[in-house]
Amino acid sequence: MASNDSIGQRPENIYPITMMTRQDKETLLGQRGMMVWFTGLSGSGKSTVALGVEQELHRRGILCRILDGDNIRAGINNNLGFSPEDRRENIRRIAEVGKLFVQTGIVTLACFVSPTEEIRQLARDIIGPEDFLEVYVSTPLEECERRDVKGLYARARRGEVKDFTGISAPFETPQHPALSIDTSRFTREECVRQVVQLIITKE
Repeated sequence: MASNDSIGQRPENIYPITMMTRQDKETLLGQRGMMVWFTGLSGSGKSTVALGVEQELHRRGILCRILDGDNIRAGINNNLGFSPEDRRENIRRIAEVGKLFVQTGIVTLACFVSPTEEIRQLARDIIGPEDFLEVYVSTPLEECERRDVKGLYARARRGEVKDFTGISAPFETPQHPALSIDTSRFTREECVRQVVQLIITKE
């Protein structure tokens, strides 16, 4: 007959099961997790700069992940539209997903228009202010329209796209971003360098 401490018994006092901590993961990776939140008008250069930052961080041996409309709207948020309620829920989900990456020790780059202070504060509150770096891509509206490769601004001007930020919906300028960059004044390489320097100083 089997004894009380044999098959079927879990000696919890001998083999405690606990979740690995954030510190454990950051020590393994040799880096600190953080969220770099790029905000700005459509066409301002958010994703273009973030892609350059990702490449440079990879070159330096820093694990990084980009979250943008392409990989978020196509998956976790594919059931959301563009109403104010859906836009808020879109950012809430992005922030919650981003928080998981950050707590795993990954430098996470989020590229979203996120046009209001309220919605950006929501993301900051979820992720935690100590892990949140806001980068305002301040490229002027005229330049964003000139780059309009998808024709979205032109359609918005014709009234074919409702609540389009910068045309029929407002964009609230960030008051205290960690960094402000204008891709119409600086090259992509210069913008990337500024963002990478910001990240490195927080490592």
